[in-house]
Amino acid sequence: MGGISIWQLLIVAVIVILLFGTKKLRNIGGDLGSAVKGFKKAMSDEEASQDKKDADFEPKNLEQQQKTEATAETKKDKEQA
Repeated sequence: MGGISIWQLLIVAVIVILLFGTKKLRNIGGDLGSAVKGFKKAMSDEEASQDKKDADFEPKNLEQQQKTEATAETKKDKEQA
């Protein structure tokens, strides 16, 4: 009960084709396909950019981080003196 049969789907398809025409439906289908393709491309580009850069700053190795901390401490000491 309450299910949609194949005949009901066919009747709806025929009515849609009569209302819009095959050319307009083909254009709508092409537009929808290109939109989905663009969305997938944007998602894959975003994933690739996230793999390269995890945050808003460049990753540093441990030596670079220690040098940065040392210079920050030196600047603090100079400011306090």
